[in-house]
Amino acid sequence: MTTQEFIEAALSEDVGNGDHSTLACIPAGAMGKAVLKIKERGIIAGLDIAKEIFYYLEPGTTFTFYKKDGDHVEVGEMAFEVAASVHTILKAERLVLNCMQRMSGIATLTRQYVDLIKGYRAEILDTRKTTPLFRAYEKEAVRIGGGVNHRMGLYDMILLKDNHIDFCGGIEKAIEQTNNYLRKNGLNLPIEVETRSIEDVKRVLAVGNVTRIMLDNYTPEQLEEAIQLIGGKYETEASGGINLTNIVAYARTGVDFISAGAIIHHAVSMDLSLKAQIL
Repeated sequence: MTTQEFIEAALSEDVGNGDHSTLACIPAGAMGKAVLKIKERGIIAGLDIAKEIFYYLEPGTTFTFYKKDGDHVEVGEMAFEVAASVHTILKAERLVLNCMQRMSGIATLTRQYVDLIKGYRAEILDTRKTTPLFRAYEKEAVRIGGGVNHRMGLYDMILLKDNHIDFCGGIEKAIEQTNNYLRKNGLNLPIEVETRSIEDVKRVLAVGNVTRIMLDNYTPEQLEEAIQLIGGKYETEASGGINLTNIVAYARTGVDFISAGAIIHHAVSMDLSLKAQIL
């Protein structure tokens, strides 16, 4: 879904057959200004999509930006000022706030994870645990917060998880059939394999032909043992039950990536408001 398609669908959901609150009391030609006010400290995100929403409704909208995506913001600051028809401002208000509040909450939480392990080699990855049809913007917020995107969907990376392996009949068979599939179809996709034990790691190493080994629900001690066993032959990724309280212990192991679905699905929206600027 393109940004234009997303905005069109989201406005259709919200506006329906008309913004009757505005139509009832605001003259059609009235012009106005509004400011985006920060009501909670954190990392701001979503300024680009906010601009696109206003431009979609009124290409002549003018902006004055006081912040950029990724900036740390404090209570009382302003992110931008917008000038457009009052009808446009009021029609765009809720969609802009919904997008920016959600994205800023994700960027803020991601930055907390990133800051905790910035002295280690590990990078923070997101997952596919996202809001349907809003994934691109949630993953953009992760990048703004300093994290790294994992695969965008089922189409841009092979990830052989526990269910794939079990349905297929084992790690060895899953890896072999996957490589055959990629060759047959002329696809050049990275292959990641989920492991649930040190024995699983040994089986992957015996077969090879993968890009990354996921170490799922390992303790930090088990993770360190697995990383030593892998010995740099493949990328490593820790996942499962990793949060702000234990992430440093995982980062200390020397793992390459740490995936944390919580940076998206546990993020709390930042408090923002769009207020009319009356001169």
